[in-house]
Amino acid sequence: MSGLRDRLTYAAYAAGWGAVKRLPEPVAVRLGRTIADIAWKRRGKGVRRLEANYARVLPDATPEQLTELSRAGMRSYLRYWMESFRLPVWSEERIRNGFEPEGQEHLREALASGRGVVAALPHLGNWDLAGAWATTALGIPFTTVAERLKPEKLFDRFVAYREGLGMEVVPHTGGAAFGTLARRLRGGGLVCLVAERDLSATGVEVTFFGDTTRMPPGPALLAQQTGAVLLPVTLWYDETPVMRGRIHPPVDVPESGTRAEKTSVMTQALADAFATGIADHPEDWHMLQRLWLADLEPGPGPGAEAPRTASAGTERAAGAPGGEPASGARDEPVLPGERS
Repeated sequence: MSGLRDRLTYAAYAAGWGAVKRLPEPVAVRLGRTIADIAWKRRGKGVRRLEANYARVLPDATPEQLTELSRAGMRSYLRYWMESFRLPVWSEERIRNGFEPEGQEHLREALASGRGVVAALPHLGNWDLAGAWATTALGIPFTTVAERLKPEKLFDRFVAYREGLGMEVVPHTGGAAFGTLARRLRGGGLVCLVAERDLSATGVEVTFFGDTTRMPPGPALLAQQTGAVLLPVTLWYDETPVMRGRIHPPVDVPESGTRAEKTSVMTQALADAFATGIADHPEDWHMLQRLWLADLEPGPGPGAEAPRTASAGTERAAGAPGGEPASGARDEPVLPGERS
């Protein structure tokens, strides 16, 4: 049954991917919105979890406001997927003009220093588009990490897709992946990691919207060990076809403390930057899973539910609409709104 499910999943997403690429952009936009509204009306686990997460971001919001916000959130989520499916057929000009980030001076200065750059992002907006913009508009290749998941063919397709956009995708193999990232940074390169969700035993506890969650230590550890500049990045959509974003000021390595203490301080600084972007644009935060420790289901052993994740922050390459590539955000591809 598992093998059949994998084949059906791959066939469905491959067909959708191929069809969306061939559609005129206005048609693809309308299709994405229609799919989002259908998923939202179904009130599946993912949509309900999205609303619960939004309630933490906006604790004073009414149930009616949260319901409308989740509708906007699902539309933003499907916009991400429609854009990502179409990125391979976008012209270089379309990609260059498709993203306008504030704070570009932080990135340019960091790259010019030759120290290497770790860009850490939450699940806001379209991180694939931001990456394609970096490789196209700035001419900067970058490296990210993906954990190999089933179905293998879908993983391979997403890796090939990202490599076609100029990204180097490193399979997650524990310390080997961290070592590769460190070498790229010591060579002055750019590493991009989606990094607001890590429920593994190695996650760093942070305060996020007033409660505790875990985030991956990888971005902070890489900056400490290589001397790279750590830059938080947040993304959002407005009513135009152009995605907006902000490259935040660098997160400095504390001058004193143990490695664990420094990592904790730096990861909390990332969490604070992420929270700023999410609070400003909650509808563009695509978090359809449990995040805060208090929301996790009890699991075996001393802790709560803790899916295996990469300590460096991992882009889950086996994704598709409803199963985004992310740091511990998905174990496998599912349909929109069908999984918490």
